[in-house]
Amino acid sequence: MTVFFIGAGPGDPELITVKGQRLVRSCPVILYAGSLVPAAVLDGHTAGQVVNTAELDLDEIIALLREAHDGGKDVARVHSGDPSLYGAIGEQIRRLRELRIPYEIVPGVTATAACAAALGCELTLPDVSQTLILTRFASKTSMPEGEQLGDLARHRATMAIHLGVRHLARIVDELRPHYGDACPIAVIYRASWPDEEKITGTLADIVGKVQTTQIERTALILVGRVLDAEGFADSTLYAKAGS
Repeated sequence: MTVFFIGAGPGDPELITVKGQRLVRSCPVILYAGSLVPAAVLDGHTAGQVVNTAELDLDEIIALLREAHDGGKDVARVHSGDPSLYGAIGEQIRRLRELRIPYEIVPGVTATAACAAALGCELTLPDVSQTLILTRFASKTSMPEGEQLGDLARHRATMAIHLGVRHLARIVDELRPHYGDACPIAVIYRASWPDEEKITGTLADIVGKVQTTQIERTALILVGRVLDAEGFADSTLYAKAGS
């Protein structure tokens, strides 16, 4: 018996991996984060037990995993995006190790990748930015020392900021001294879902633009010069031999 932590991708049910889809359709038990994983991801499943864990606490989730283990049943534990990023699987894994229950992580398409696709851009460009920082805004969960937005912004790398759209004005205040008012920024709501919405602008005007929408959650913030870069050098990947 194995608990499979499966990344369902950012929303589009076709963006789950082939392995993830195979496990969802074959595992006899499915536990999924219903608030973030669309029901279509479960299409074709043959599970005898399907549980939406959105309203369950950690103890209740672990009890279900232990019950499946005692019955020798594989579990598809389905999370949104990639489960290793803000998926809260660490605390589940810790409990599984204590109980000696086997587990495996199946990667998924990240929200950041879906946002880049929605914007039609590359997040790493020669001479512009070769670094991508994935982080979050410190609200309920504090940030370790040295990981405040201001600390990270000093690098002026491309940055993807999770779980922060409600605090956009504060985020912009921390970014502007390092990136400048003219730096492009985008707020992408529910990337790859049918109701996806993209708001683009600069650090000088993005707050006002987002205030005209109803976006308050389930959005990712991308900031960096790659979002509207022109005139950057070609990479060496496709350069002619000897050039």
